[in-house]
Amino acid sequence: MAGDSRTDTRTWFDPRVPSADECVLGPLLDRWAVEQPDKIFAIFPDGSSWTYRETWKEARSAAAGFARLGVQPEELVLSWLPNGPDALRVWFGLNYLGAIYVPLNVAYRGAILEHAVRSAAASTIVLHADLAPRLDAIEKASLERAVIVGGDGAVAGLECFGREAIEADDQNLPPADGVMPWHTQMVIFTSGTTGPSKGVLSSYLQCYTTALESFHYLGRDDRFIVNLPLFHVGGTGATFTAVVLGASIGLVDSFKTTEFWPTIRRLEATSVVLLGAMANFLMKSPPSEDDRGHTLRTAMMLPLSEDTKMFSNRFGCDVYTAFNMTEISSPLRAGPNPAPLGTCGRPRPGVDVRLVDANDCEVAPGEVGELIVRTDRPWGMNHGYLANVEATARAWRNGWFHTGDAFRTDADGNYFFVDRMKDAIRRRGENISSFEVETEVCAHPSVREAAAVAVPSEHGEDEVLVVVALQPHAALDPVELIEFLRPRMPHYMVPRFIRFAEDLPKTPTQKVQKHLLRAKGVTGSDFDREKAGIVMRREKIGG
Repeated sequence: MAGDSRTDTRTWFDPRVPSADECVLGPLLDRWAVEQPDKIFAIFPDGSSWTYRETWKEARSAAAGFARLGVQPEELVLSWLPNGPDALRVWFGLNYLGAIYVPLNVAYRGAILEHAVRSAAASTIVLHADLAPRLDAIEKASLERAVIVGGDGAVAGLECFGREAIEADDQNLPPADGVMPWHTQMVIFTSGTTGPSKGVLSSYLQCYTTALESFHYLGRDDRFIVNLPLFHVGGTGATFTAVVLGASIGLVDSFKTTEFWPTIRRLEATSVVLLGAMANFLMKSPPSEDDRGHTLRTAMMLPLSEDTKMFSNRFGCDVYTAFNMTEISSPLRAGPNPAPLGTCGRPRPGVDVRLVDANDCEVAPGEVGELIVRTDRPWGMNHGYLANVEATARAWRNGWFHTGDAFRTDADGNYFFVDRMKDAIRRRGENISSFEVETEVCAHPSVREAAAVAVPSEHGEDEVLVVVALQPHAALDPVELIEFLRPRMPHYMVPRFIRFAEDLPKTPTQKVQKHLLRAKGVTGSDFDREKAGIVMRREKIGG
């Protein structure tokens, strides 16, 4: 391997910016292939694995293949693949070449898919054969060629290749020494809950910062179970963290409650990210003598929806939490086992955060405001939205990144997520957090997940509608749910309308599409507690 390792070309003085050898994927793989060539980097569901040397060779082979196809450094290339060796090979190969990884959600189709393809303006796409018919059904914008893996297939109007196109002799690989920390590493599309998905421009330095700040408690001996997709910041973030640290991953296709602990044991994983209802599903599963019979040491819970002491005591692992988005680098964090339920933690070193009103004026302590963020490290967060100057300007106005999320703080300086700014509910003069309503509804043992939205009130302002999906084989009477909630929340927060649904409508990235629930409004089949004679009244205090 003599001569393959890249030279540290740092010429800048700023100590907050690490060398390319510390944060750029290609030089990192070069380094680990020399320092720990036989250490396992990735284990796959079928039991196969890659050592660091094998990972380095796979990346170089794919990079040489992309170069042979004509892909240039800093060129955007679409990757439309499920989790697995192919997805990893494409990502690492593109970055090793200096090109930009643009993963697409494998659930995309129709107009959503067409929007992402058009936004990227890429010439090349790598996709699974099963997805080819969906690509055939849309306008392909600037696409010219497709590399199809996982079977036979073709896409009309494109020059098509098989997997062998990205399996080339790395002796022909051109050097890519010019990749710098501030260059774009990837573009990940947001979930699009409030409008069309936006492609987030993320530099190597942003991804490096997210890795070290989100998972500051991990080390080289850890193995991260990656059960989130590689088109999601949760999947890419965990994977890149392992590369930065020289640690390892167990790459699986998804989270399944019944398979979670067996997978942890089989892959000997030590850490995991639990998003949304995942922790809730694990806590509501029947207790077992094997609850502590595993290798897991740490879990990042986002949001902090369970009592960390109970979770830690039951499963024998420490819980951490943070607030993060695709666009930022975990400005808030807490752990191990933070006490205040629902906290996102406190500002980490290296960031400034403020809670502001609509005019960017800071709100008074204890009041709810939008969280805005900036970092002292250059390129420590996103550098805009792909082909969307207007959205970039809105988000980055006044020199701060505007998250679009409402927060409050407590007397101890802990930050609490209240709601998306556009999801807030106002009922009879009171502001209601849909997030807090959903948290309490989901505390009922029969509830799998829930979404609370505002619906018009005949009295003006809003009423609260909660749409509930139950656990398998569970049954729940609306009155029972109301009585469960009565002692758990202020009278004005208790939902007036309750609807039971088999599933909640989701975006391709599994975010609830609340705009669909709001648009549907109240139906004749929804339970109305006021018509049922259940009226919530303010508790009288004093004489």
